[in-house]
Amino acid sequence: MRVLVTGAAGSIGRVVTVALAARGHEVVSLDRVPEPDGNETRFHTVDCADADAVAAVFAEERLDGVVHLAGHPDEASLPDSLTSHVHTTAALLDAMVEHDVSRLVYASSNHAVGRTPRRELLPIDTRPRPDTFYGVGKVAAEALMSLYADRYGLDTVACRIGSFLPRPETIRHLSTWLSPDDCVRMVEAALTATAPGFAALYGISANTRAWWDLEPGRALGYEPQDDAEAFAASISPSPEDDWDGAHVGGPFATSTYHRPALDRRD
Repeated sequence: MRVLVTGAAGSIGRVVTVALAARGHEVVSLDRVPEPDGNETRFHTVDCADADAVAAVFAEERLDGVVHLAGHPDEASLPDSLTSHVHTTAALLDAMVEHDVSRLVYASSNHAVGRTPRRELLPIDTRPRPDTFYGVGKVAAEALMSLYADRYGLDTVACRIGSFLPRPETIRHLSTWLSPDDCVRMVEAALTATAPGFAALYGISANTRAWWDLEPGRALGYEPQDDAEAFAASISPSPEDDWDGAHVGGPFATSTYHRPALDRRD
């Protein structure tokens, strides 16, 4: 496949672009920052929130699919979160419709359901319970993807990523970790699954202590191979573990992240 990867210079983007190319895909990279050293793909310095600039990239490149990883990975005001996560997704979806590109894989987040109290294994069809405006942006982007799947027949897959790290670092990560290798497996499965329509999966590894149901991902061909439990002996308990595990969104569900929706000038 010839795949556009947005946010290609980010932590996940750098892993995914190299790995997809190694697996035989032709990768076109896009990020709003300048091309990083060592990049070996076609690179466009474009802000995904600029719909005209995004459309120009699609007009220049012949694409089969999009992996949308761009977006601010932390909390912000509500308008900034909507721009970062919803407006960028809308610009890509409109360009996809215009240029007959039918597959979008999106880096959603566990924070779309982050205010859900931590109890039993969480199914993919649990109601949206964002823990932050960041989470609200992810919920809204998923809703937009669902609309475009229904309206235009696109195949759109939302990957609710847990904790993408080289290795788990906290007790919570033993449940939420997504290894770099499994991240690549997840993205490729979402790119190549047969006619998923709109689908969502939880982006974690095959963790023994998993909080989220992996079966929706397996139904799309995602077979994670790594398990955070391999690192459990090296992780010491912390006083933060109780509140870190009270809700599935961890610290994002605490009062530390409470803020007004709109930034106002005094």
